[in-house]
Amino acid sequence: MVGGRAPGGRAPGGRSPGGRSPGRRSLGRRFGWLWTSYAVSTLGTWLAFDAFPLIAILVLHAGTTQVSLLAAVGPAVGAVLALPLGPWVESRPKRRVMIATDLLRFAALTSVPAAYALGGLTFAHLLVVSVVAGAAGIAFTAAGGACLKELVPPRDLLVANGRFESTTWTATMLGPPLGGAAIAAFGPVATVMANAVSHLLSAAGIRAIGGPEPRPEPAGARRRLRSGDLFEGWRHILADPVLRPLFLNSVLVAGLIMATSPLLAVLMLGPLGFAPWQYGLAFAVPCVGGLIGSRLAPGLVARFGQHRVMLTAGALRACWLPWLAFVGPGPTGLVLVMAVELGLITCMGVFNPLLATCRLARTPADRAARTLLAWSVSSKAAIAVLTALWGLLAVATGPRAAIAIAGVLCMATPLLLPRSAPQDRTVLSGGTRDGR
Repeated sequence: MVGGRAPGGRAPGGRSPGGRSPGRRSLGRRFGWLWTSYAVSTLGTWLAFDAFPLIAILVLHAGTTQVSLLAAVGPAVGAVLALPLGPWVESRPKRRVMIATDLLRFAALTSVPAAYALGGLTFAHLLVVSVVAGAAGIAFTAAGGACLKELVPPRDLLVANGRFESTTWTATMLGPPLGGAAIAAFGPVATVMANAVSHLLSAAGIRAIGGPEPRPEPAGARRRLRSGDLFEGWRHILADPVLRPLFLNSVLVAGLIMATSPLLAVLMLGPLGFAPWQYGLAFAVPCVGGLIGSRLAPGLVARFGQHRVMLTAGALRACWLPWLAFVGPGPTGLVLVMAVELGLITCMGVFNPLLATCRLARTPADRAARTLLAWSVSSKAAIAVLTALWGLLAVATGPRAAIAIAGVLCMATPLLLPRSAPQDRTVLSGGTRDGR
């Protein structure tokens, strides 16, 4: 704290000078529409989380290889195709890009129930839709981060990111059970249509934000895309002394956590004999930790400072994964998984909005979309590669040993976190390079 106040002008104890908790103050009508749009589309995505694999299995009678191909290749190719979109997104009004990508996802997803109704749905169709939706989703996220930077003053970025984080975990907790009930009642094609409608509603919400939107540059000033523009986001990340270690840490942690997910599913649903509903419960209930963590983050920062909280939460989130290697059968094993996931997700709920705030605060507006897109593409690529590698490792060592190895490596990732607070006011006080 400086002069009796926490960074960002907040009073000690996690409250703003006016006495209101920093996580509860209003961020305005325009942010409200952006938040609503995000909530609707995120819930729609989680409602249809398992829809494509189920359609492939139940409707198209696809085998294991095809289902695995759909799960891995679709998002991976979508990430590759999204790469050249960074400079394009950067040079255009962000809300228009978000509306366009929402409408593209609506059209692509709507084609699935339409083809099914006409009897012309194929596996190739599902694969193409998966690729298009993946690429559009990455572009939407990149534009959305840049839009948030335009709508919200620097001092409120942490509060805004905390609300997005809590929304993500709420949708993760509620979406799959509701989607499972909808699939049981109406079939997997119906949940795809619900997901499509959610993107249409999201586009309407973004349109309702209203007000002026700054144009990145005059239309006549746009130049032809150069190959170097594709890598501007990575150049910015790797040149920044704070973003570089955060990038390496977050990409590796996400990859290791997701690499163990299919192995834990094989272990729990196979040798340990858990029922599918128990497996789903083990991962749905702990998502409440994301709500807890995201609500705690602004108050913790106001009391202890953003760098200290980020470092602590980042280190703690790396300590949970090894315990999953010790899961056993029965209620004790189920409680162990839920306790580990609750601890992990709570730490992530604190860390993730701090990371998002740091990333936006350290990134100039004219590079925000490309930086966010580079970060997203790298994370998805790391998850795909590590998931494949850990699948091979599990064949050689067994799933339990492979989970343990991932856990040990994850415990070393805090070494990649920035050890000291930056000397400028760019990031961890919530300000910008010019101090505003």
